[in-house]
Amino acid sequence: MATTAPPGVRGGHSSYDTPPMTHRQIVEALSGLLLGMFVAILSSTVVTNALPQIIGDLGGGQSAYTWVVTATLLSMTATTPLWGKLADLFSKKLLVQISLLIYSAGSILAGLAQNPESLIAARVVQGVGVGGLSALAQIVMAAMISPRERGRYSGYLGATFALATVGGPLLGGVITDTEWLGWRWCFFVGVPFALLAMFVLQKTLSLPVVKRKVKIDWTGAFLVSSAVSLLLVWVTFAGDRYAWASWQTAAMVGGAVALGAAFVFVESRASEPIMPLRLFKDRTIALASLASLFVGVSMFSATVFFSQYFQLARGASPTMSGVMTFPMIGGLFISSTVSGRLITRTGRWKSWLVAGGALITAGLTLLGTMRYDTDYWIVALSMAVLGLGLGMVMQNLVLCAQNQVSMSDLGSVSSAVTFFRSLGGALGVSALGAILGSRVTHHVETGVAELGPRGAALGDSGTAGGGIPDLAAVPEPMRTVLEAAYGHGVADVFLYSAPFALVALVLTVFIKEVALRNHSMPKVAPRES
Repeated sequence: MATTAPPGVRGGHSSYDTPPMTHRQIVEALSGLLLGMFVAILSSTVVTNALPQIIGDLGGGQSAYTWVVTATLLSMTATTPLWGKLADLFSKKLLVQISLLIYSAGSILAGLAQNPESLIAARVVQGVGVGGLSALAQIVMAAMISPRERGRYSGYLGATFALATVGGPLLGGVITDTEWLGWRWCFFVGVPFALLAMFVLQKTLSLPVVKRKVKIDWTGAFLVSSAVSLLLVWVTFAGDRYAWASWQTAAMVGGAVALGAAFVFVESRASEPIMPLRLFKDRTIALASLASLFVGVSMFSATVFFSQYFQLARGASPTMSGVMTFPMIGGLFISSTVSGRLITRTGRWKSWLVAGGALITAGLTLLGTMRYDTDYWIVALSMAVLGLGLGMVMQNLVLCAQNQVSMSDLGSVSSAVTFFRSLGGALGVSALGAILGSRVTHHVETGVAELGPRGAALGDSGTAGGGIPDLAAVPEPMRTVLEAAYGHGVADVFLYSAPFALVALVLTVFIKEVALRNHSMPKVAPRES
């Protein structure tokens, strides 16, 4: 028989006559949400191991490879604050369903893409939907459950993240390696899950809704989107199409700073700001947001560049590339689940953030030493350390920020922390993708020079003029040169990521711990139907 949920779960402390929610009701209500979250994560992980082949088939290079990932992160980052504000004003369930529809439309367009440009445009649409799902998952959970009990249920989010991160690359690899399917089904496969999530949400999810006059800060949304977009374009092309120290850099960075300043000005005067600046007067929220910015660099670089390492440096198939990332995902699954349950039991979360930051820094540093011929067990151990750290930090940074605000600001603060994490990921992937292309070129030139006259005769054989190489078509010893170049280049990317993780660690040390509340701060309005 279902038992009443622990104290602090919505319903137990409401001033309204709503019956308490049992644990079973909560799990049922979360089922559609978790399925939607699974879809959001799947959208990026399912194509991870297929990207080298996708970009090769569409005739793109390293820049296109990076932008296929960055486009989703860009639109996800730019729209996250808007989704958060909308969640404070409208039906959260309806917003989740709309985001699933947008995601499905983008997925279908991506699967039909005929060139890198159309694929990138479709990924922008996908990112808008994923931004909604990423922001709303935390918001919906917080609307139902008190901060103290939320740690327990956050473990389910962590498990969902781990499942999608494990299953996505494997599924994408199998699809890509299956002749009668092909990589286009990596995009189509998420659509049925999205539709199923919509159906389950309609049947199971019931949330508080506050009916009041609304006013959307469209100017603020435009300014923050423009500022982020300009920064990403600059980071992606700097050092490739123009020098880092150039008039283009000055114009783009100056423009982004000006747009950012305009955003702050508008937000300080808006009646319904998309990102209320007063929230950042709280030390915990400000530091958690900044820490999320730097954690985002580590999190997304790990998921994006491992596929290139395993496929282009170690010659693994897309399927095996997914299998070889198991240690990182296992570490993430274990730490997110265990930390969530222990945080619920104790109400204390800071030690997990600090330990997680230390493990992320250590894991990235270890990965920075790998090469194409490094023993796999060493790589696996390094990935496990990184995964353990990520599992302790990701959800708990949002949790400690949510603990500081009332229900009326829940959407804004949740989306703010998620926004900075996505921003860090987007900027990190763009910059690190550019660095990877530069480092691979450098290592290839060094390797060819070491081959002497034989290397000069081979030239850039198999490199597709700077594109993603087809190693099967590359003769020895050039193949070894390319494998060594990608192994060393990806390691360089992880090494450059480590200082960002260290900054996140330092920031978490200065966050003041406030024990998680056993109750929600505000009164809860009647539930949505």
